[in-house]
Amino acid sequence: MKVIAPARLHLGFMDMHGGLGRSFGSLGLCLADIFTHVAASQSADVVIQGPSSNRASVYAGRMLEYLNIGTGVEISIREAIPEHAGLGSGTQLSLAVGTAIARLYDKDITTREIANVMERGARSGIGVGAFSMGGFLVDGGRGDTTEVPPIISHHNFPEAWRILLIFDQQLQGINGLPEREAFQQLPPMSKRTTESLCRLVLMQVLPALVEEDCQRFGAAITEIQQHVGDHFAVIQGGRYCSQHVTEVLPWLLEQGATGIGQSSWGPTGFGIFANETQAYQALKQARDKWQAESRLTFRLCRARNAKAEVRVDQLSANENFQLKKI
Repeated sequence: MKVIAPARLHLGFMDMHGGLGRSFGSLGLCLADIFTHVAASQSADVVIQGPSSNRASVYAGRMLEYLNIGTGVEISIREAIPEHAGLGSGTQLSLAVGTAIARLYDKDITTREIANVMERGARSGIGVGAFSMGGFLVDGGRGDTTEVPPIISHHNFPEAWRILLIFDQQLQGINGLPEREAFQQLPPMSKRTTESLCRLVLMQVLPALVEEDCQRFGAAITEIQQHVGDHFAVIQGGRYCSQHVTEVLPWLLEQGATGIGQSSWGPTGFGIFANETQAYQALKQARDKWQAESRLTFRLCRARNAKAEVRVDQLSANENFQLKKI
């Protein structure tokens, strides 16, 4: 069984005020060129190899126990989303592992149920939506009885648009217990800021996306990022967590980016471009300009308007069978 789970950008929260009975509400984008790839087969024991194997072992144990499976699974992680970079590595790995095990043992279980088992989607439904839908997503936040925040808007991202990513290789975003503590320490967002964010999403981000107006779309994302980043500044030390990435972002606007920001807790930053030509020129110039800064790397990405790939790899199955016969 093969599962390829795409990375995602988390582009910000809309409502950390909670005055209407729901909190958070987020928007994000599924990426095509960064992913977690697992290959799994039935086994008497749990055997996991490859990057992020320790985390995958925990996820496999949870899934086998939940499904009451008395045997195990052998998993090869052939590629993994960078951990703690703001690209959804934990959610995608957990969903990939859980889905592979469920399919191997012919168990009828939904992606949202797997997310609950894996304790994902505590605040955002974007990672689960990226796995099950792809594209550009908005979730409706958490209410009193919410398990995984529901996706309330889903659109394809224009094929021509490109995302330039900036990585800080010497920094990790907040995660785990420190992340939970950070959300507890944050003060409520003001009602006025929340209203502004919701208006930006409803009346600028979504219409601009549907009309393929990259300029208005990017401008709205930038403004959302400014509000959200300033709200989180007390925890992450500034609007964006990496000072090195912070230096690059306004420069991207000068190179033609329509929008800039940081994905989740970072440190990964991004710039949105209307076409590949502009994005590629910015990529080349960024690499030249920051070539002495070894901690910074740059990568050009497309959006993915499709859900995770889940399929039986017949070739691998045949190869394994032949190997065992010998």
